[in-house]
Amino acid sequence: MPQIPAPFPAARARRLRRNEWMRDLTRENALSVSDLIWPLFVRDGTGIEEPVSSMPGVMRRSIDKVVEAANEAANLGIPVIALFPYTDATKKTSDCAEAVNPDNLVNRATRAIKAAVPDIGIMLDVALDPYNSDGHDGLVQDGIVLNDETLMMLEQQALVQAEAGADILGPSDMMDGRIGVIRRALEGNEYFDTAIMSYSAKFASAFYGPFRDAVGASGALKGDKKTYQIDAGNADEALRMVARDLDEGADMVMVKPGMPYLDICTKVKSEFRVPTYAYQVSGEYAMIEAAAQNGWIDRDKVMMEALLAFKRAGCDGVLSYHAFEVAQRLRKDMDFF
Repeated sequence: MPQIPAPFPAARARRLRRNEWMRDLTRENALSVSDLIWPLFVRDGTGIEEPVSSMPGVMRRSIDKVVEAANEAANLGIPVIALFPYTDATKKTSDCAEAVNPDNLVNRATRAIKAAVPDIGIMLDVALDPYNSDGHDGLVQDGIVLNDETLMMLEQQALVQAEAGADILGPSDMMDGRIGVIRRALEGNEYFDTAIMSYSAKFASAFYGPFRDAVGASGALKGDKKTYQIDAGNADEALRMVARDLDEGADMVMVKPGMPYLDICTKVKSEFRVPTYAYQVSGEYAMIEAAAQNGWIDRDKVMMEALLAFKRAGCDGVLSYHAFEVAQRLRKDMDFF
């Protein structure tokens, strides 16, 4: 049972708030550069940094520019970057063949980054939506997203990504059984050290819209993803999905979206005591940027406060499009002190 503080005036909470050094001394949670994962969008071409209109400040980068960004991230101490492809429409098919192409965008980008910046971690998304003409995370037949047939594709996709040098695989598809299939494939092909950060608690959310613009999937999506992503009202189901994925071989788990689901982050960390992450998704990022552009919020303070909230909720780290800028600010503050 929590210790009940003495009554006023023996206890004055403001004693511990009276100046900056005291607040620093008694702060329960803190954000550091090592808590950050920076998502980057990759596209074909050379020398390209193309703005994503619905995500101010976010770019689609050609591989050479992604390598530059990875090097800058490593210099700031960001431990991991997460790569997502902007796939040419001509390569999006119903059989999602480009997903298992060893020389697709993210695999080529991974090799290039590992050659130039070997010490930064690379996380790759395991899902079919960037390559699917239907925009879904799995194979589609007669309007139905197929589970077991999709697992065979995800297994191949995971293996080509591991071969390319990915350090962490992030299955985000929400097909039943995919963690077990991927883990057995990795073990069977001697990718013993490839970690899995499962998107275990991925909700059917309206916060993903700008991301779909960034990867070129929004126009392709037919219907919605409610038959395989978790209903927004279900907390117990989210915990069951985390338990299932850990049992099948996930090393780390993720809650997605982030801030609207901080209660889920806290429940997951409290229940399982495993490395737990959240994705501050594109819609969350876009809302902060839009409100700041309208002068309604102090952008920099909100940006930092939002990420601190993830730590307070129990997360070990967070994927955020603000990661690079936040790392710059944290580094500056560390140098100052």
